[in-house]
Amino acid sequence: MKVLLVYPEYPDTFWSFSYALKFISKKAAYPPLGLLTIAAMLPGKWDKKLVDMNVRELKDKDLLWADYVFISAMSIQKESVNNVLKRCSDIGVRVVAGGPLFTNDPEEFSDVDHLVLNEAEITLLPFLRDLEAGSPRRIYASLEKADLTTTPIPLWELIDMNQYSCMNIQYSRGCPFDCEFCNITSLFGRIPRTKSAGQVIAELEKIYSLGWREGVFFVDDNFIGNKGKLKKEILPALIQWMELRNNPFYFSTEASINLSDDEELMGMMTQAEFIAVFVGIETPHEESLIECTKTQNRNRDLIASVKKIQDFGLEVQAGFIVGFDQDPASIFDKMIAFIQESGIVTAMVGLLNAPRGTKLYERLVRENRLLKTSTGDNTDLSVNFIPKMSYEKLLSGYREIIETIYSPKHYYLRVKRFMKDFRPMQKKVIQMRYSYWKAGLKAMFLLGIIGKERFYYWKLVFWSLFRRPKLLPMAITFSIYGYHFRKIFEQHFRMADEQGRDPLNPASELR
Repeated sequence: MKVLLVYPEYPDTFWSFSYALKFISKKAAYPPLGLLTIAAMLPGKWDKKLVDMNVRELKDKDLLWADYVFISAMSIQKESVNNVLKRCSDIGVRVVAGGPLFTNDPEEFSDVDHLVLNEAEITLLPFLRDLEAGSPRRIYASLEKADLTTTPIPLWELIDMNQYSCMNIQYSRGCPFDCEFCNITSLFGRIPRTKSAGQVIAELEKIYSLGWREGVFFVDDNFIGNKGKLKKEILPALIQWMELRNNPFYFSTEASINLSDDEELMGMMTQAEFIAVFVGIETPHEESLIECTKTQNRNRDLIASVKKIQDFGLEVQAGFIVGFDQDPASIFDKMIAFIQESGIVTAMVGLLNAPRGTKLYERLVRENRLLKTSTGDNTDLSVNFIPKMSYEKLLSGYREIIETIYSPKHYYLRVKRFMKDFRPMQKKVIQMRYSYWKAGLKAMFLLGIIGKERFYYWKLVFWSLFRRPKLLPMAITFSIYGYHFRKIFEQHFRMADEQGRDPLNPASELR
């Protein structure tokens, strides 16, 4: 059996870091971890190839080689998915599909031969058995949750690691919280399921054995969902392994804001060489937090919580949302003030959308406010429901936030505010190990010579050089991030202005 695993293309988005990756000559931020794990579950005697369309072109000869194409995707990749499916149909190769996009919207993909949905540890084996027997069904689905101790090490040999800026592993699935707009709990449940310490170390050892010596991202939606196991088993094993291997990696992950309540946990994460955490702040408006049942963020000083995490040497990256029913007219100014005061450099602000499978989606259906399927990109200026605030006011306020926090003046001020107080506690600072010296030269030219931000760029560089010289590479890295964010939104705003489409009317072509 010849199997081609295909990972569809991401559009240029806030999250793709496409413009930043060009500075370091990388093609994509992360490898397709799900498909690599699926590959490890397939029979060893099968021939397997993987095409990550974010790294290289999918050619007809790839499809002609395969007996089956296995494809996995998230909703933001839907356009690329449809193109791949059409090409497979035209060539006549059979398709097996799974992952969040297909699990959430299976009825939209009638042209897929076999849908292996939910968690592959449960649904893939029955499909493989039926395939071997010559009678595979079209749909395999199960509400049963997988035991992650059965999950194999991903088949890393299928990719060229040099094409990516960071590797990734998964330790847990599920989140104890149940935010209204999030579909993680519908996909993976509220009880975090975890791998063993031995599995985590084995996966890291595999990546290490293949020569990787840079960043590793734990893709868990809430890495600290089970704090007890982290502190008793996982982090001690990780700290020991990192010391044994002379700290070959640095780590980042996603966590809820209550990380700030556990100093022991933050200290252990720092000791294990975690350098950044992505936190869902969402909104500084308390009534909107109540609306979306973001209980872990309520009744706390969010800025103080952010600064406490950063005081432990962990850079806080954060997600924010506008468009809640309870958002007042002042939310846009309030959001700008919060982001600037917090010193959160990577502040990803998006418009509220309702993915299928969320409580928000169900509520909007009941209220007859749902308009269309979410694109999966909450920064593309679209919303898939009728907001309480007028769309024109919402979009105008959103643009004001973006054009302010990512303007060179405000962005570089925020970088300096963060770096002024930041004291890394890790043994090695990530950016001092960041070997892409070409990035500095490209940044010097694109940002420091021809860029509209050149005054602010050189001001930050010289400030860092004389005040915080060890963090100079961090300053350059943040400058590159800012360039990416500005380019993405310039592209979004330009397309919106040129097309004049009404996102509240899916049938309309022009306003």
